[in-house]
Amino acid sequence: MLGAIIGDIVGSVYEYSNIKTKDFDFVSKESYFTDDTVMTIAVADAIMNGGKFENYYDSMKRFG
Repeated sequence: MLGAIIGDIVGSVYEYSNIKTKDFDFVSKESYFTDDTVMTIAVADAIMNGGKFENYYDSMKRFG
């Protein structure tokens, strides 16, 4: 989960740019978390609170 969140923040500045290089700033002042991070946390919250459909629905509604 931590890797997914870090990857989301690192990739946030490149979200609409298809870069093909491995030479880029890991984190910049423009980096930010996106809705992907928020929903990842919501899914983790739902799993920790029972993992039933209602948990996912409630968690995503609350975090989203």
